[in-house]
Amino acid sequence: MLDNKNYLFTSESVSEGHPDKLCDQVSDAVLDAMLTEDPMSRVACECFATTGMLLIGGEITTQTYVDIPKLAREVIADIGYTKGEYRFSSDSCAILNVINQQSPDIAMGVDTGGAGDQGMMFGYAVDETPELMPATLVNMPYLRPDSKSQVTIEYNDKNEIVRVNTVVVSTQHDPDVAQTTIKNDMIEKLIKNVIPAQYLDENTIYHVNPTGNFVIGGPHGDSGLTGRKIIVDTYGGRAPHGGGAFSGKDATKVDRSAAYAARHLAKNIVAAGIAKECTIQLSYAIGVEQPISINVNTHGTSTLTNADIANFISKNIDLTPKGIITRLDLRKPIFRASASYGHFGRDIFPWEKLDLVESFKKNLA
Repeated sequence: MLDNKNYLFTSESVSEGHPDKLCDQVSDAVLDAMLTEDPMSRVACECFATTGMLLIGGEITTQTYVDIPKLAREVIADIGYTKGEYRFSSDSCAILNVINQQSPDIAMGVDTGGAGDQGMMFGYAVDETPELMPATLVNMPYLRPDSKSQVTIEYNDKNEIVRVNTVVVSTQHDPDVAQTTIKNDMIEKLIKNVIPAQYLDENTIYHVNPTGNFVIGGPHGDSGLTGRKIIVDTYGGRAPHGGGAFSGKDATKVDRSAAYAARHLAKNIVAAGIAKECTIQLSYAIGVEQPISINVNTHGTSTLTNADIANFISKNIDLTPKGIITRLDLRKPIFRASASYGHFGRDIFPWEKLDLVESFKKNLA
């Protein structure tokens, strides 16, 4: 039973072998390959995966050539789909390529420096973990590539972590492995190595492969689609999402670049001590350079007004698509790594750098 002031919050994660994440990785591998030879490539690449087949479509304008079917097979093999018994393997699945050129109507607006589409994007940061991310977010040879997990955390009325209430893990496996072996391995070798011991207790609930079996997985068990795991990609439901997916899109698409810019700002604001929690919304119109709106919400954790912070950002940070691309160096082939295990909270990405902290401290703190 919960204390009447406590509450539960749950977030989900999936492995790189999840069919949706497979599609995200192929889409971003195509983007990276284009950017490697032509940094000005315009890419909107999406994939659909099902039993024995991967369909790759979208709109691309580039000065380079990429053998897309070969690249897709390399990604599929890297993920681990290399056996015919999986009903989806790198050397035997059909690869259908139906990519076209970017619409000249869209290009007309982007060529002048405007946003590649309309939309609203969110960035978020909170000080409950060193990565300034929500807390809810081993090698065993019998495991197969597909898996997903879910963590439910109990918080008190001060939004402080009390304990982990429930952990759910569903992992694909070979057919001759006992579920008791899988459950014990998941708890001892995975969960207890990932979740700090002080948050686990005798009342923590573990659901490992709760259906009792997970042999059929990957695109044979469930079709995959680029951009279908947008909450897994971001903040696990802790913060709003504008609706636009990231993978397969170059940085002229503000669905991606502005979401990165908003996270960059929110993280630096929290790291600077200006707020304990921060959500930033940016919105754009297609073909228009400057954002239509900037909204800052520090959730009552700052001594400054939200308007003061928003005004400072508006006057001092270039949030045009070109400005974001330049500041975060987004014409480099860095995106495939973001297509699994989340786009935020990992210091390998430029939008996670804390280069604005001193400026925020000097001018706002």
